Amino acid sequence: AARSTQRNDDRVTRVGRIIRATSIDELPQFINVILGDMSIVGPRPHAVSSRAEAQLFWEIDERYWHRHACRPGVTGKAQVLGYRGATDRIDDLTKRVDADLDYLQKWSFWNDLKIIAATVRVVIHPRAF
Repeated sequence: AARSTQRNDDRVTRVGRIIRATSIDELPQFINVILGDMSIVGPRPHAVSSRAEAQLFWEIDERYWHRHACRPGVTGKAQVLGYRGATDRIDDLTKRVDADLDYLQKWSFWNDLKIIAATVRVVIHPRAF
């Protein structure tokens, strides 16, 4: 995770681009939901060494750890707001943290249903690569 996926990433094959752009790569995470390790909705998990502007996520925003107060989700508020893709800039991370913490503070079954419905609209998304 020291190097985030980015547009035109040389590590991704043509088939991989299609899989990523259509979010098919998310399907195996449903096994984790069935096992109880993940939720359908919640903050998206990140690799431990994920960075933005060469800084670890928790070095950028100490609130980052608060998003771990619940199980990670296959989808989340940050994703439906468009905060997915590479975290090139610090702002990319702080917007995600803000959305994740807002989700946790305002959690309800109905909000989860809204996020699931909104996810359908963003499955094929311009920031997915």
